[in-house]
Amino acid sequence: MKTKILLAALICVLFASCKKYLDETPQGLISSDELNTPANVDKMIIAAYSALGNDYWAAPYSDMWAYGSIRSGDAYKGGDGTGDVSDFHAYETFSLNRVDLGASDQTWYRIYIGVNRVNDALARIDKMSTTDYPDKVARQAEMRFLRAHFYFLLKILYKRVPYIDENTPKAGYDTVSNRTYTSDQLWTKIATDFKFAADNLPATQTDKGRANKYAASAYLAKTLLYQAYVQDDNNNVTSIDKDKLGQVNTLCDDVINSGQYGLQADFANNFLTQFENSNESVFAIQYSLNDGTPEGRVDNGHSLNYPMVSQYGCCGFHVPSHNLINAFQTDANGLPLFSTFNNTDVEQTGNYFAGNFDPRLDHTAAIPGHPYKYKTDFIYQSSWSRAPQVYGPLLSMKETVAYDDASFKKFPPFMSSAKNWAIIRYSDVLLMKAEVLIEMDREGEALSLINQVRTRAGNSTKLLVQKDGSPTSNYKISTYQPGVNCVWTNDYARQAMRYERRMEFAMEGYRFFDLVRWGIAAEYLNNYFSAEKSRVGHLQDALFKKNRDEYLPIPLNQINFSKGLYKQNTGW
Repeated sequence: MKTKILLAALICVLFASCKKYLDETPQGLISSDELNTPANVDKMIIAAYSALGNDYWAAPYSDMWAYGSIRSGDAYKGGDGTGDVSDFHAYETFSLNRVDLGASDQTWYRIYIGVNRVNDALARIDKMSTTDYPDKVARQAEMRFLRAHFYFLLKILYKRVPYIDENTPKAGYDTVSNRTYTSDQLWTKIATDFKFAADNLPATQTDKGRANKYAASAYLAKTLLYQAYVQDDNNNVTSIDKDKLGQVNTLCDDVINSGQYGLQADFANNFLTQFENSNESVFAIQYSLNDGTPEGRVDNGHSLNYPMVSQYGCCGFHVPSHNLINAFQTDANGLPLFSTFNNTDVEQTGNYFAGNFDPRLDHTAAIPGHPYKYKTDFIYQSSWSRAPQVYGPLLSMKETVAYDDASFKKFPPFMSSAKNWAIIRYSDVLLMKAEVLIEMDREGEALSLINQVRTRAGNSTKLLVQKDGSPTSNYKISTYQPGVNCVWTNDYARQAMRYERRMEFAMEGYRFFDLVRWGIAAEYLNNYFSAEKSRVGHLQDALFKKNRDEYLPIPLNQINFSKGLYKQNTGW
């Protein structure tokens, strides 16, 4: 499937943004009717899949790092100071965010390209008979899975968006408001697509990049989990829907009991090309090189995030915060320092042997004196940071590859790789199930799920060594053992689960959306800013405004294109 994506994309020139761009006439080399054959519709489907990774450095959405990491307290923007891709600095500080930021408009625009590719393919599939197109129902299910994914991204970013499907007449796009559906109804629309996919997709696919039944079940679980935290019009979480939690629990069980998925033996494997499409990858975006196209299909969404050293060259974005590094500390028993981790500023001291650390630290962050991407003869240096005087010397590492990896490619001044990027990992399924069990007052059943993730983390030190074989940091992590090293109350279990999500998925782009979903974003982030401002200067203006900053504003360009039909989000 990797080798087909970009080729198939050349078949069609589809539409762009909701409203202005969705209304444009295609400028293709062949007529629309000529595409209505099974062979060509298959190519249209591949073109829709290609939209999963058709972002670029200024508007990334394959990984939500610019919206979910740097807005969460896990990361600084990075790059060459606050003016370098300044829209991301506005995201990080919140107080500088505006309705007219180009990045917000571009992200909206590009995600809606994906929506329209899916809708175009679905409209063609719907007209075919199963006699002419035996794969009709399965392909409909794949397209509805992709559409739900794109709307999921739009929903967590903008909250209220116009919902357009394959049955919406193009002439009527300008009548579809972003307030046609309530926030809850939008979640139901997304869930309905994932439900159709789960009911109609096969358990396995020959092409690894295609969604299967269990990918749809996992994503449906994630959608219902978000929907379960009921929000009012001011973005306050007012209740938790226990019926939705029960549905999430059942869906997670479907994935777990399928026998197809499991945790990789080493946490590192999730971020190394030789292990892509492993049993931990429930659904991933597929990238490729040497696929018959001029440049291949590389991960442009991460092309800013490499070190400033000759083997790479640019651009030093996505820097772990002091707070995140401190959070990897563990106590004498190997458990997290829930309330006191931030009392010690580890990055400032540079001493990773004075205390104990969760091994996921050195899988997540590039740290001076530590091997970069597990290469013991390639030691990360402070000078590899773009602006250490502003953001410090660290960098994110999960999304990058070693310079000699077969998937690495330079396209000056940028670079990236053809390494897949996971949208849902099996560890996410385990922790989603743990979360709903805790919220249903069944915390005892959640214990083993969280401990599975921690046990794997503890077994992930093989690659974390210096050239002489000595450990890179002082690692100590243990499982939760009620009555031995903890008291497993419901409140404690909730704290442990939320902390585990942070450690497991740090710098993967979804942390901010967890905070919003739980209804704690304002308090959490303003507490983060109060301490972090004493460590870095670029956050002096940072302030999270409750009942506004939980979501991006509807881009002003989109409101103007709609001639005022779209209504602005609360607080903007």
